[in-house]
Amino acid sequence: MQDAQKWRDLLGKIIKDPQEKQRIAGVLEVSTVTLVRWANGESKPRPQNLRLLVNALPSHRQTLLELLPKEFGASFAETVQIDDAEREIPSTFYARVLNAYCTLPRILRFSSVCDVILQQALKQLDPHRVGMEVTVVQCMYPSADGKIRSLRENMGRGTPPWNRELEQKILFLGAESLAGYVVTTGRPLAIQNRSEGRHMFPAQWVEWEESAMAYPIMLGELVAGCLLVSSTQANYFVMEARQKLIQYYAELLSAIFEPDAFYDMGRIELGRMPLYEVQRSLLASFRHRTSEVMVQDHLSLIEAERVVWQQIEEELLRLYIMGEK
Repeated sequence: MQDAQKWRDLLGKIIKDPQEKQRIAGVLEVSTVTLVRWANGESKPRPQNLRLLVNALPSHRQTLLELLPKEFGASFAETVQIDDAEREIPSTFYARVLNAYCTLPRILRFSSVCDVILQQALKQLDPHRVGMEVTVVQCMYPSADGKIRSLRENMGRGTPPWNRELEQKILFLGAESLAGYVVTTGRPLAIQNRSEGRHMFPAQWVEWEESAMAYPIMLGELVAGCLLVSSTQANYFVMEARQKLIQYYAELLSAIFEPDAFYDMGRIELGRMPLYEVQRSLLASFRHRTSEVMVQDHLSLIEAERVVWQQIEEELLRLYIMGEK
């Protein structure tokens, strides 16, 4: 009986934080008073609420899966594991993506289909809206020597505290980042907490981000970028089922990239990029500079954007080197 009480003690400690108490209550669609009654042993949650509670507290998931069966039986843990194992991309969604890819005009195809995929990924990976950002990170255009020197965030979606639409948050990434490591090696990587990231792998953490995973977007031996997923919860990517789901979405994204967006791994030689705060002023000038290049060099919008992105990339690479001196 003492072991059974431990999950309630854990819940009691967690909900001492008023914001966390409110968040959990919102996810479970119960009152904060109900959470207190559970913690105090005054009432028992229904099985469905227990499953939601485990999902709402990913950093405490393993502990809860060990403690809850002591009061509610081993069948509870089995039900949760089965529920996780079934988390795959629905076949109907594959059909939806294929239809959109075949029917949309080429100029709209990538952005529209990518948006649909990211929204579905967010819905499946963060069903209880604990806080997540999913971003497509793409290789920049080759430099004069044919090498890929940086990556650029292309499109993203998020749940609070991140903005739902993240297209405007452009960011260049390099060898200092998780995305850079994954694209360079061609291997996925999950960093379960900030401390692990600081000491073992390259990572440039942003506000609210406590864990992250990146999966390369590849076509055979060629790479186009990666799918980057960030969570407000530590240890959110411990579960193999969740990592597999990210893999499936990265593979689905690979089908909508143009063939010339993929590069041989030997061409990936990333430099290092300065922090977002340093990049912000240069990135803010993108639209104005693009208009100027279109007029001065008589280029189309797409051609002018490419020129300006490459100019900004070169300026950021120099800024990092100057900052290191």
